[in-house]
Formats: sequence, C-alpha cells, structure tokens
Amino acid sequence: MKEIIKNSLGKALSYTEYRDLVSGLLTEGKSTGLNQSEDLLNYSKLNDKRMKRLDKTIKLTDETLAKVKDIKEPQTWLVLTEGWCGDAAQNIPVINKIAEENTNINLKLVLRDENLELMDAFLTNGGRSIPKLIALDKDNQVINTWGPRPTEATQMVVDYKAKNGSLDATFKEDLQVWYNKNKGVNTQEDIMSML
Repeated sequence: MKEIIKNSLGKALSYTEYRDLVSGLLTEGKSTGLNQSEDLLNYSKLNDKRMKRLDKTIKLTDETLAKVKDIKEPQTWLVLTEGWCGDAAQNIPVINKIAEENTNINLKLVLRDENLELMDAFLTNGGRSIPKLIALDKDNQVINTWGPRPTEATQMVVDYKAKNGSLDATFKEDLQVWYNKNKGVNTQEDIMSML
C-alpha cells in the first residue's frame, strides 16, 4: 500500500494545477480520463462552471473553522477525482477551502483513471466511486477516508435506488438541487467528523 500511495503522490496535482488541467483540456475539447465522449465533455464543462462558482461562494462554518485549526500534525489529503464527475465538482471546492485554513494540510489530487491501483484499494461498495479523499499522516499512513458523497446525499442515493432500482436524470436533478441548498455544510460536517 505504501508504494501505491507513494506512486500516486508522485503524480499528484495541487488544487490550482488540477483546475488548470481541467480548464486546459476543455479548451482542446477534451475531458480528463482515458475515455472521451460528448457526454463526458459536457459534464466537464458544466462541472468547471460549478467549481468556479463554488470557489467564490463556499463559506466554512464556524465549527469547521475551529476544528480545522486544531490540526497540529502535518497531513496530506490525497483525493481521487475526474473533471467529469458531478460529485467531485460539488465537494472538492469545499475540501480545498478547508485545506486552505491550515498549513498542516497538504491537498493533492490525482486522476482516478490514471491511478486505478490506488482507486482499487479504496473502493466504495465495490465501485470506483469518486471523489475519494484519503487522509494521510506525516508518514503517509492512512488516517481515514471520505467519499464519494456527503452522508445526506449518500442516503438520498440509497433511498432512490431502493424505490426505483437505479439512478436516473430525475435523481441527478434532485441531487443537484440538494447540493445547491446545502452549500457544502454536510461535506464539512463529514470531514470534520473524519478528523
């Protein structure tokens, strides 16, 4: 595991580098990832706009600010993501805002499809669900993980699948409405409880 983490960290990007990569690929008519399609490109365009908006509008709660300042030991937050992922677009700006509040947190991002060995070590219910945050201590030992969605959104997925069998366009719209109303608060709560 240590070697897998080390290899992924060697390819990791800062938040700014990740945002620049996604934007740069969009100017070439591409999305991140090995598979290219019109759908993934359109999702990536939409997500790029969402992340720009969230970068400007996300506000951390007083509870989050207080707790994140209590982190005294260096940590790396290694996040698996892709530019086309809607949940990543909603949650990574929140994770970045939290990380910016404490110099002991080093946020690094890697593309899922280029780091499948790491992804496969941190599956969610057997799937390669992203974003996936892997919190590492100063020795790159895993402290905890989070993702791919905040707990309230995860429960929405479970309930919808139980009732309808699978997720569809209606659910995706409902989830987007929930993300817009929640404003990253549930993500903050989850990550603070992870610490």
